[in-house]
Amino acid sequence: MIHELRVYDIVPGRKADLHARFIDLTLGLFRKHDIAVVGFWEDIIGTSNRLTYLVAYEDLAHRDRAWTAFTTDPEWIAGSAKTEENGPLVARVTNTLMRPTPYSALK
Repeated sequence: MIHELRVYDIVPGRKADLHARFIDLTLGLFRKHDIAVVGFWEDIIGTSNRLTYLVAYEDLAHRDRAWTAFTTDPEWIAGSAKTEENGPLVARVTNTLMRPTPYSALK
């Protein structure tokens, strides 16, 4: 099992739009393309306008297949373009691929 930690620096004033895109579009496509969401978080102390989430894959090959299928899905391409008609929602994405240690509670 590997995990991908994704951190989105949200364009000021666009947080509600990004949440709506995850609820209305992204989560369904994640399910369709076998991208398992572990959880989503917002900072309550620290950097504002940031969304952090963690997803799980069987291995790197699974991640490559799933992410490629997701990013090239016509529904994602059209839907994400529509949500950004008034400008981008995310200023920067940082992602890290991680594997659990032998003593990790989350495998």
